[in-house]
Amino acid sequence: MHHDWADLRPPEAFPYPDFGVQVRGDLAVFTRPELTSERVSYPILTPPAAEGILSAVSWKPEIRWVITAIEVLAPVTWTTMRRNESGTAITRSHQDQGYLDLDDAIQQRMTTLLRDVHYRIRANAWVHPDVDDQDAAKWRDMLQRRVRKGQSFRQPFLGMREFIADIFPDDDTPPIKWDEDLGIMSHRIDYLPSGKEEYDWFEAKVVGGVMQVPRLGLLAQQRASLGAS
Repeated sequence: MHHDWADLRPPEAFPYPDFGVQVRGDLAVFTRPELTSERVSYPILTPPAAEGILSAVSWKPEIRWVITAIEVLAPVTWTTMRRNESGTAITRSHQDQGYLDLDDAIQQRMTTLLRDVHYRIRANAWVHPDVDDQDAAKWRDMLQRRVRKGQSFRQPFLGMREFIADIFPDDDTPPIKWDEDLGIMSHRIDYLPSGKEEYDWFEAKVVGGVMQVPRLGLLAQQRASLGAS
């Protein structure tokens, strides 16, 4: 069953406390959208990427995972890599002809990425208001059971499909000592009925190795203020 989330906003408070899961990986890239010629990562896991990781473990159309904080548990370490990437999306004409001409489509791009990453994702389960059963505890518990068993709906990854993410239960590993203003970062991606994507943003800041994620992004805040006026 399809559930439209585009015009909905998360609740002011959740009935259950946040839960945490940990994520590790050898390589990760969370691309900054303002840099187009070369691919450069944010220095931290972004909220949409974190939501994608949780959805890869446990996905249901009637819930969304709301990211409340991301904690950095390993030092931020950089590396670079030159990668072959497609300069075009796969179109209907490519599908009709049955192949993609690599000589025309492939281009080399330098990628600045993260290595040896380790994060704690803090989140909560948000149930769509049209669903009869509004008890979010079963969805939270289901995800944590799947994490303990190493189960996933699809392979979790860290920004790109070749950068596999290892998901495991939370423990008492402390965040690193790191304070930095990261500027504008992607907050949420909505997939509209038209098939288009709508992006929202927030002012990201790491304090004591923890990046708190606001309930609403800048666009949603503006819409909420206009609706209240």
